[in-house]
Amino acid sequence: MQIFYIKTKNFLSFFSFLLIFSQSFYKIEEKKGCDFVKDKQSAIPKATAKRLSLYYRIFKRFHAEKIERANSKQIAEAIGIDSATVRRDFSYFGELGRRGFGYDVKKLMNFFADLLNDNSITNVMLVGIGNMGHALLHYRFHERNKMKIIMAFDLDDHPEVGTQTPDGIPIYGISQIKETIKDADVKTAILTVPSVKSQEVANLLVDAGVKGILSFSPVHLHLPKDVVVQYVDLTSELQTLLYFMRKED
Repeated sequence: MQIFYIKTKNFLSFFSFLLIFSQSFYKIEEKKGCDFVKDKQSAIPKATAKRLSLYYRIFKRFHAEKIERANSKQIAEAIGIDSATVRRDFSYFGELGRRGFGYDVKKLMNFFADLLNDNSITNVMLVGIGNMGHALLHYRFHERNKMKIIMAFDLDDHPEVGTQTPDGIPIYGISQIKETIKDADVKTAILTVPSVKSQEVANLLVDAGVKGILSFSPVHLHLPKDVVVQYVDLTSELQTLLYFMRKED
């Protein structure tokens, strides 16, 4: 099982990263003590893979602003990293730009769209429709990125089971999960259940064929090696924020 802890402010970026792995675009291999993402052509460090959707977002913004070319310094400043990191990241994909010319914005926007599979809709399921689950159900992922929650699950006796959200997302009982997703094109799940139930529910998801899980529970999940898991720990992020705020005083 591949595990990644993510910063809340980069939620969508790392959600895109999860989708890359769960859709089997790459495989993880251990190499010299480090994890690498490997496709047919090159080995890409995980740190680089995590920035792919950030680059895509920046090139989309540049394109919307009618910017035709951008250099590594402009890209780096827009993301908040150094230009050497940008050049190193891009080097894993061959010649994406030319010295003295910079990077063709439209070309790179299309390149990262293809790399992140943003040319087609990626279906996602949500499990657990408590407060966090409801917030995510009402977040319009598909208007910002080509990700779409197409179904949700909760306990069979939950009052909303058998109904639909205002956006038409059906809500099913958890006992129906295997049968429901059997013919659905969905391999990625967002898990927003209580910590004490997270392992049990995660096991159900894997048994139903899910390959990628974004968990909002701080509990470490023990799952097969071919299942990718990312954790969003809001409490930890808030504690970290407060620590740095106190340090600045």
